[in-house]
Amino acid sequence: MTKKVVVTGLNMITALGLDWEETWKNIQEGKSGIKKISLFDASDNQTQIAAELPVEFTEKSSEIIKKRIAKQMTRVTQMSYICAIEAIEKHHIDLDQLNKKRVGVILGVVNTGDSSSEQGTNSKNLILKRMNNAMSAWIGMHYNIEGPNFTTSSACSSSAFAIALGYDTIKSGRADMMIVGGADSIINKEEIEGFNEIYALSVANDTPEKASCPFSKNRDGFVIGEGAGILILESEESAKARGAKIYAELADYAFTNESYNIMAPKPDGDGMADTIELALQNAGISKSEVSYINAHGTSTMLNDMYETQAIKKVFGEKAYNIPVSSTKSMTGHTIGAAGAIEGIISVLALHDGIIPPTINYDEPDPELDLDYVPNKARKQDLNVVLSNSFAFGGHNATLVFKKYTS
Repeated sequence: MTKKVVVTGLNMITALGLDWEETWKNIQEGKSGIKKISLFDASDNQTQIAAELPVEFTEKSSEIIKKRIAKQMTRVTQMSYICAIEAIEKHHIDLDQLNKKRVGVILGVVNTGDSSSEQGTNSKNLILKRMNNAMSAWIGMHYNIEGPNFTTSSACSSSAFAIALGYDTIKSGRADMMIVGGADSIINKEEIEGFNEIYALSVANDTPEKASCPFSKNRDGFVIGEGAGILILESEESAKARGAKIYAELADYAFTNESYNIMAPKPDGDGMADTIELALQNAGISKSEVSYINAHGTSTMLNDMYETQAIKKVFGEKAYNIPVSSTKSMTGHTIGAAGAIEGIISVLALHDGIIPPTINYDEPDPELDLDYVPNKARKQDLNVVLSNSFAFGGHNATLVFKKYTS
């Protein structure tokens, strides 16, 4: 068994920026990436807003991906591919110096995004564009990686599951490095209509930048975002041997399945509380060590109430002293990519000592009374950060990141 699993690289592409540096800067500044939808004509939809990638993504994609290959990829697959390449290149990781049979890729994928908004799908590329495993396969082929390579799907916790499975693969000694994360975009007419039918989405079309307001009294549903997030996980021994920068330690995680309702979480946050409690036990972390929680925080009535109740159940009176924030207030809910993007934000918060805010927290809900880091980022030394992902189907995950000490 390896001693520790550490984070030695990361990258994210979101509505707030086409790389991790720009996204992280805008998160610290409390900016919203939510605007009117431009990827399709949403004028007939109840919800007409989303957190789309900057328009420059198309140009960036054409510069990095060869035209022939790009035709075989959806926009979502391109997001994951570019995000992974830049995670590796920005951190000067020379995979040719590693045993590529001990390097793998695991991505959380809900679907590849071949929807009515996707361009250029035809009979020649339909199969390739719709293969969920294409996302991890393309990354593996680009670097001739020969270790474990697959995708996993558990709705909004998909990429959190991918991160955890990457941890297990290294911890068990089956790999030295794992490229993990996910990508998603469901900004299309049919899926927005579907979520509107179950009253899940915000309809605050006149004030897009204010629409995602987790933990606030006036919240009326989540806002769809799109993006990708990639983390490079590595055994401590491998990272030290190549003199890598280490951002944080991934101390452990927990998966649970609520087995309650295909859409709604267990009442009073019982399932969420079980997940957080188990993650702390698995990591050997005492409740007093937790410095910050990056919440699932969707801006829906039930999630925000139950997640607040879950935190109180786990931490008791200490819950009132733990900062909790939802970065979905800025990035929107990136569905299958959310666990990875928020995992990266958690790592950066830990590494830089900066707690990201929950923006649009203008009208507190009297039933929700924790410290939600309203509207402005906060400088604070952090030791342990939790990242929560709670998905439709009751698929829950909590990741435990810890400040790295050699």
